[in-house]
Amino acid sequence: MTFHIASALKSAAVAAGSLLWIATAAAAPLPPLFPTSSAPSSLMRDQAAPEENGLTGLPRDLRRQSVNYPTKAAAGSVVVDIAQTFLYYILGDGTAIRYGIGVGREGFTWSGSQAVTRKAEWPDWTPPQEMIARQPYLPRWMAGGEGNPLGARAIYLGSTVYRIHGTNMPETIGQKVSSGCIRMLNADVIDLYSRVDVGTKIIVLPSHNNVAALAASAQTSLHPGI
Repeated sequence: MTFHIASALKSAAVAAGSLLWIATAAAAPLPPLFPTSSAPSSLMRDQAAPEENGLTGLPRDLRRQSVNYPTKAAAGSVVVDIAQTFLYYILGDGTAIRYGIGVGREGFTWSGSQAVTRKAEWPDWTPPQEMIARQPYLPRWMAGGEGNPLGARAIYLGSTVYRIHGTNMPETIGQKVSSGCIRMLNADVIDLYSRVDVGTKIIVLPSHNNVAALAASAQTSLHPGI
């Protein structure tokens, strides 16, 4: 009899221990399948939700969209309408992808035609000497990243100091606030970056009405308004 009681008590203890382990395991959070980093990777940043790229509160006409846009500019080229703060990626069938942009403030606008000479992901920023002369408090160099004014991508135009680039100030899209560069939402510049190549023609217009004239004349000069 003593043996049977001891055996029963032992079995009950084992069962209770098993139940306790199951309850504890159920309550504890499961470990991640893959290790995570405290800092988001560039891939995670590039795939951020639209809200994280500045889309929230942006007027509908400044959001990326396909539009009718008849022009003589070749398919695959880019037309920048400074006056309307729009950038068009020409599709070649009378339509284009239109993006809202930020452009140069008064006295810092320019027009003309350039070719893409370089592309960079999460670029470093080295302010040109002209900008440092006006704003001596600026850093002489800044590593690429979410806090960098150039944002997620930079598309360099000819041998000029001008770029089409992302921004960490999405509220400036649709505004005339830059020193001549073309600003885009990070999500938009990532999209444009995937479409253009080195050599792609970029036409920057002083007004919307002479799109066809400038495209047809293949203008190659650059007129900084600084």
